[in-house]
This record gives sequence, structure tokens and C-alpha cells, in this order.
Amino acid sequence: MSTVLIALGGSLGAALRYVLSSVLSARNSHKFPTAIIAVNLLGAGGLGFFISYYYETITYSFYTCNIYLCFGVGFFGAFTTFSTFSLEAIGLLQRKEYNYFFLYIFLTIFGSIVLFSISFMFFQY
Repeated sequence: MSTVLIALGGSLGAALRYVLSSVLSARNSHKFPTAIIAVNLLGAGGLGFFISYYYETITYSFYTCNIYLCFGVGFFGAFTTFSTFSLEAIGLLQRKEYNYFFLYIFLTIFGSIVLFSISFMFFQY
């Protein structure tokens, strides 16, 4: 049953990432990978909100909970993408876009942590 829940959430997350990335990429004629940044930041914020709402704390027993498997592992795991982040970062390096490379890494990593933290604290107060 766990695998089915993960697959269900993952299929929804992957489809939404594709749609959102397609819309944002079509509107962005710049070399900077804004679509992947947006997806990863939204995913980090969404996961923080989800964890805060359902669990109120971060624990390592999430993997025994079906709702976390469906949404935390499945949906948000498929919605966000570290592999495409890595692909885009190396692409910026290959094109010698060093300023964009460092900005991309900073915004994605720091921004994801900040948005997760802010959204996680939403239900804490």
C-alpha cells in the first residue's frame, strides 16, 4: 500500500512540476533557469507548510505515516528536483555564466531552506 501512495502522490507532483515548468519556461526568454528555482522554492515552502500542519514537529518517524508517504515522499519528492537543479547548474558553468551559476545555487539552496523554515513556522504560532 505504501508504494501505491507514493506512486499516486509522485504522479501528481511530477505532472504539476511539468505544467508549472512549461508555463514558466515559455514566459522566460532569459538564460537563467527560473522555472526550476520556482518549482524547488514552492516545493520547499509547501513541504514546510505540510509538515507544520500535520505534524507540528520534524521527526524521523514520518515513513510510518501514509499521508507523509503520499505527500511528503511522493508529491513533494516528485514536484521538486535536485537532478534538474544539478543539470541547470552545470549548464550555466559550461556556458561560462559564472554569476548566474552562483546566484542560481544560492537562491535555490538558501531560498529553499528559508521558505521551508518560514512555512514550517506558519502553524507554530
